[in-house]
Amino acid sequence: MTQEEILEKVHYFARLRGISPCTEEDYTLKINSFQKHYGKPATELGLAEVQDYLYYLLTERKISSTSINVYNSAIRFLYLNVLDTPLELSKIPRHKNHRKFPNILTKDEVATLLASASNLRDKALLATMYGAGLRISEAVSLKVKDIDSANMQIFINSGKGSKDRFAILSQTSLNILREYWMEYHPKEWLFESISNNKTKSHLSVRGAQNVFRKTVLKAGIEKPVTTHTLRHSFATHLLEDGVDIFHIKQLLGHVDIRTSCIYLHMISISDMNVSSPLDTLSLVNRDA
Repeated sequence: MTQEEILEKVHYFARLRGISPCTEEDYTLKINSFQKHYGKPATELGLAEVQDYLYYLLTERKISSTSINVYNSAIRFLYLNVLDTPLELSKIPRHKNHRKFPNILTKDEVATLLASASNLRDKALLATMYGAGLRISEAVSLKVKDIDSANMQIFINSGKGSKDRFAILSQTSLNILREYWMEYHPKEWLFESISNNKTKSHLSVRGAQNVFRKTVLKAGIEKPVTTHTLRHSFATHLLEDGVDIFHIKQLLGHVDIRTSCIYLHMISISDMNVSSPLDTLSLVNRDA
């Protein structure tokens, strides 16, 4: 079986099991990287190669524990569900996630980022991601019909966990999208990409990541950021503007409020407008 045939089977079994399109794409990219690393199909690779690859990602690529776990899940899916080849899972353990505060763009940095976009399509993409707090997979999967300007909302079809939801549509984002539509005339997919066979599909996750990285460099933003930084920035800025954490949870599509509460720790002390209870005490000097 060739590397390409294995990837086709990954698509087949992902759809058979009802895995979301964004997870299917993510798994495919990571399995493809695993095979390309060795230049061999996965059928010729075993536990030792899996361990060495994950170790390489961790020590040389310096990939985070969260990302390592996604590679781990993709490779487990490949061997257990696609190739029907059991692995000793205890020998490829998952990492404990050490939650760190994500980097956040300031509002001025977001404005600079949008102003630095190379074209109107890229600007519309980044504005939509930030303006609605979308995951990258949600943004690239949008269809033209998902933009509901009458109710100022965006329909997210099968977001994380295969759950539908509505996201907020900002007026600024709508204005940019209208200008973008007048110039590009997308038909089905909001952000189209043309593959080698000229068949129109939506922009890929990797394509959107490339757009973001290119624009960050052009904007002169030096802090380490990813496309998900736009989502983190959206939530943090809402909280700074006084929006209730429960409303933020709803807008982000979080199932558990504890996931949203990470943003409570992102607020600067100076923005809270609170004083320590120590400052309310009438202290008595006992040595007087």
